[in-house]
Amino acid sequence: MLNKYARAFFTRVLTPFAAFLIRRGVSPDTVTLIGTAGVVAGALVFYPQGEFFWGTIVITLFVFSDLVDGNMARQLGRSSRWGAFLDSTLDRVADGAIFGGFALWYAGGGDDIALCAVSIFCLASGQVVSYTKARGESIGLPVAVNGLVERAERLVISLVAAGLAGLHAFGVPGIQYLLPVALWIVAVGSLVTLIQRVVTVRRESAEAEAEAEAEADAAGQENASQGSEAAK
Repeated sequence: MLNKYARAFFTRVLTPFAAFLIRRGVSPDTVTLIGTAGVVAGALVFYPQGEFFWGTIVITLFVFSDLVDGNMARQLGRSSRWGAFLDSTLDRVADGAIFGGFALWYAGGGDDIALCAVSIFCLASGQVVSYTKARGESIGLPVAVNGLVERAERLVISLVAAGLAGLHAFGVPGIQYLLPVALWIVAVGSLVTLIQRVVTVRRESAEAEAEAEAEADAAGQENASQGSEAAK
């Protein structure tokens, strides 16, 4: 849902900024690299210290680079396989830094081994969810399922909860519990999404193999028929 509606909205909003960067001679790859560096720095500098509000502010400023670089490439008319590969790869780096930052906090000052484990699960499951789609597509399957919690949902749920939880440092009572709840939601949602994609790939694989076998049988029957006609 977020990929379908929110991405389209922010793409329109950020188009003038993307055009401004193009006029200044900035390349899409540069935006991708700077955006990822900003997200990683915000996550790994602030989150392990429990500075969730300021960490989220920094990450939010840079996370929109994921939309800006693609917008720039489209305006320049030079979308490339390399750009798509770089963007996708660095997305995984940014995601790992965010959930790694949560894990470091709960392993240290947060002192909650269960939430540390949940954070690590969110990190790992997010990577695997992305891999299942990429791997399925690489073997020629459409992987025609979006899933319950994709990257956009994981980021929005986690970052909004982290930013609000950070308000506890400013005296807002009880709000710090939003982040643990969000991490559990992301963990369960990622697991459901992983199962959805695995089931989809299994079904599509079986359908593709059945179709290939049917085509092979039809070709065999046609060859046999042609051979019979030639013998006559």
